[in-house]
Amino acid sequence: MTDSYIKRILNARIYDLAVETPLENARLLSQRTDNQVLLKREDLQPVFSFKIRGAYNKLLQLSEAERAKGVIAASAGNHAQGLALSAQHLGVKAIIVMPRTTPAIKVDAVRARGAKVVLHGDNFDEAAAHTQKLIEEKGYTYVHPFDDPDVIAGQGTVAMEILRQYPKHIDAIFVAVGGGGLCAGVAAYVKYVRPDVKVYAVESEESACLKAAMEKKRRVKLPQVGIFADGVAVAQIGKETYKVLKDNIDGVLTVSTDEICAGIKDIFEDTRSIAEPAGAVSVAGLKKYVAEHGISGQTLVAIDCGANINFDRLRYISERTEIGEKREAVLAVTIPERPGAYKEFCQTLGKRSITEFNYRYADSDKARIFVGIQVSADPADRDELVAELRGKGYDLVDMTDNELAKLHIRYMVGGHAAEVEDEMVFRFEFPERPGALLQFLNCVAGRWNISLFHYRNHGSASGRVLVGMQVPKKERAQVRKFLADINYPFWEETDNEAYQYFLG
Repeated sequence: MTDSYIKRILNARIYDLAVETPLENARLLSQRTDNQVLLKREDLQPVFSFKIRGAYNKLLQLSEAERAKGVIAASAGNHAQGLALSAQHLGVKAIIVMPRTTPAIKVDAVRARGAKVVLHGDNFDEAAAHTQKLIEEKGYTYVHPFDDPDVIAGQGTVAMEILRQYPKHIDAIFVAVGGGGLCAGVAAYVKYVRPDVKVYAVESEESACLKAAMEKKRRVKLPQVGIFADGVAVAQIGKETYKVLKDNIDGVLTVSTDEICAGIKDIFEDTRSIAEPAGAVSVAGLKKYVAEHGISGQTLVAIDCGANINFDRLRYISERTEIGEKREAVLAVTIPERPGAYKEFCQTLGKRSITEFNYRYADSDKARIFVGIQVSADPADRDELVAELRGKGYDLVDMTDNELAKLHIRYMVGGHAAEVEDEMVFRFEFPERPGALLQFLNCVAGRWNISLFHYRNHGSASGRVLVGMQVPKKERAQVRKFLADINYPFWEETDNEAYQYFLG
């Protein structure tokens, strides 16, 4: 199998449209990790993503008859733009089916590159189903975003460039994985030409479909997928990509949202460019690999695979970056309810900076505070801070890794409503489209009283919602079934200590 991919990659004639992107030394990141870190700048492609390589290579393999009928894809991301520009370059009709929830900036970008956009459905599955209907009606050729040998080969040209640009020894290459097209192409080429070079797949922990497949030794479909890193938000690894990856990678790493945000900052500091979350996944994985294995003095490559990011997401990314760099500890602390207690707490912290402080009266004896405190990047510093505060008699809970605390509680510290009983709390991802919230409220209306509600939009296709409902104990199984049936991703948070500490 690998032999056939080498031939396909070497024969990919994509450079009249795609460009050979630079392999740059990440000076600051190299210093911080004590390794030589090189960034492959796929964000510098004409569509700001590696996706143009695979899409264009696929189109080049089509017959004249296939080109004459046109091509189609279901995509709300970088594949859509890559295919649109490739088709425009070759004078081929391109139809891109996108969910109606797709942000206008992405729709406009695809249209600007000459493709016809069809908005259908509220999610990718509905858009993909409509794509198949149009193929049956019109005879279009479907261009898969990752699970196609010609697409994989096009992406594999990234590896060909890396090994040519840096002929000296490379210890490891880190590649982001969604459906697996880029990683499969890179792994196939590297393991054939330079088998001594390790290739690590890196996934968002919210969409780790390759890790699940490797553990089960077969492809599995994740029940739900987080969409912060939307460029890699895939529920099931590709069939063809899995065949390649299972035998050609050296391991799978998963990274958190906070670690991805820190990776975006790392790339910015070295290049003054802003990667999209998926684009920084590889850097986050590289840093995690170095930290976990105590690596130093090696040559490591991370592929910065894209920069298609909505500007209004930057605020959220900035908020999460300090935690991703392990430079902020988020703590829930109980302090005495008396004059001077806050001052004493600050004195205990010494010269440490407080990044955030939320206070809520609990009762006549105590108050609860939600506090962010600056720490060093060394994980031991946070542990020492927690131990020091506990040693001074403070009752506290470390919430640095608590999603509910970081997404919602820090913006709504309030306290328990005394008259609210039988409260259950759920965290949701709502599609950002007109009427989605109203639809949810209409479903709930007349069933259970809503006792708490907090909503934040993070500049993506989904908003984050926290909902409290009064549900009698005998109806709790019923409410869980109801929520599963309305088909919005959700997590029950009733027992989450952040909720219990500040709102329960």
